[in-house]
Amino acid sequence: MKLDWVLILVLVGIVPFFYDYALADTECSQVCIAKQFYTQGEAVIISGKVDAYLPDTPLLIQVFRDTNRVHIAQVIVAQDGTYSYSMIADGPYFKTDGKYVVQASYGVTGNVFEASFDFQTTTSGLNPSEIFEVDAGNYGTFDIPYTIKGGKVEKILVDPNILGLIVTIQADHDGSITLDLGRQWIDAKKGSDGRSGDDEKYLIYLDGSEVTYQESTIKSESRLITIQFQEGNSKIDIIGTYVVPEFGSVEILVLVIAASSVLVLSKKHLRKFNYT
Repeated sequence: MKLDWVLILVLVGIVPFFYDYALADTECSQVCIAKQFYTQGEAVIISGKVDAYLPDTPLLIQVFRDTNRVHIAQVIVAQDGTYSYSMIADGPYFKTDGKYVVQASYGVTGNVFEASFDFQTTTSGLNPSEIFEVDAGNYGTFDIPYTIKGGKVEKILVDPNILGLIVTIQADHDGSITLDLGRQWIDAKKGSDGRSGDDEKYLIYLDGSEVTYQESTIKSESRLITIQFQEGNSKIDIIGTYVVPEFGSVEILVLVIAASSVLVLSKKHLRKFNYT
């Protein structure tokens, strides 16, 4: 009984600690950006909190694309140390897709804090200019129009096991890839058969980690998606609810036989322990 009470007390002490730690980890520090991806014309919201408030001292915000400064502003800091600022991602300096770095500096210490966001122009990728021919087994081949910036596409494979495509890229720089996915070849649907109902989101994995994507155009015959990547990334998994080629009759028969074998072995194993 004493051991149980000790365990309860330990858990009571540990749980709040991890809860507070999790909250602290999600709070905004010196400089934060509201979201990771912006398109041309959107308002980029920048906020944060300085370590020590200095009266009549503005915060300096600078935005860079590579080594080029594309925006600069002085921002008023509230007495509690917080600040918020928004800018429109448009104009002559926002013409290049990719990563933009925000730098915030305050006071005389010279400390500079950074955050970044990915940017894409509204015209980028809307009309994919390149074609990749994908092998679809018994279905022959099909074309995927695409546009890539910051790298090149090495191959695109159909993987029926994940109901999706595997795109291998060589990412020389941070960039993005836009693919026009024909619905007859791959799709994501909410229906129980995977091919009907309303559109569902794809699952996108970049080198094994799930990432978000942007869907620019939804048409009856295809879906246009854009995926941001970083220098050195190589594998993109696009998972839907349907892809060609589907499992054929031979593959289905193999699966049925395998499943039946598992059931038979399981029953034999259970009989060994049946003492009735």
